[in-house]
Amino acid sequence: MIHYLTIGMVLGLSAGLAPGPLLTLVISETLLHDIRAGIKVAMAPLVTDPPIIILTIFILSRLSGFHSIMGVISMVGGLLVLVMGIKGIKAKGLEVDIQKARPRSLSKGILVNILSPHPYLFWLSVGSPTMTRANDQHFFVAAAFVISFYFLLIGSKIVLAILVGKSKTFLKGRIYIYTMKLLGLAMCVLAGFLFKDGLTLLKVL
Repeated sequence: MIHYLTIGMVLGLSAGLAPGPLLTLVISETLLHDIRAGIKVAMAPLVTDPPIIILTIFILSRLSGFHSIMGVISMVGGLLVLVMGIKGIKAKGLEVDIQKARPRSLSKGILVNILSPHPYLFWLSVGSPTMTRANDQHFFVAAAFVISFYFLLIGSKIVLAILVGKSKTFLKGRIYIYTMKLLGLAMCVLAGFLFKDGLTLLKVL
C-alpha cells in the first residue's frame, strides 16, 4: 500500500502545482476576487473527474487481455510523466496575466477541466492503469492511491490559492521553484518505472 500511496502523493502534488488551465484559473480567481473563489475552482476535479475515471477504467478493462496495447499505453503514460517531470525541473516560476481574466465561478472551473485534454490523457495512460494494478492487490490499496492523489491535487491548489492571496510574489519565489524541481526529479524516476512496465508488457524485457 505504501508504494501506491507514495505514487498517488507524487502524482497529485506534481499535477496540483504544475502550470495549467485550472491552476491559472485558481490563481486568477484568487487575485481578482478572494481566496474563497480560488478554492472553489480548485474543487472542480471532484465534479469532472469521476466520469472520466469510470470511462477510462471501462476502456482498459476491455483491453486488459491485449498485453501489447497495454504496453503501449504504459509507454505513453511514461512519456507523459517524463514530460511533466522535465517541465518541473525547468520551472522558473509562474506568471498569471489577469488583465483579460473575467469573473469566474466553480462552474467555470468545471468547464475548464472538462475541456482540457490533460485529465483524459492522464487517467487513460497513467491513473487508471495504476489504479487497476493497485486494485489487484486489494480494493483499499486502489482507494489509497486515488485518495492520496486527489488529496494532494486539490490540497496543493488550495494551499497555493491561500499563499497567493497573501503574497502575489509566491509563485516566483524559491520555495515554489525548488519544490517543482524536486517533484520533477521524482516524476522522472516514476516515468522510468512506467517505461519498464511497458517494455515488460511488450516483451522487450
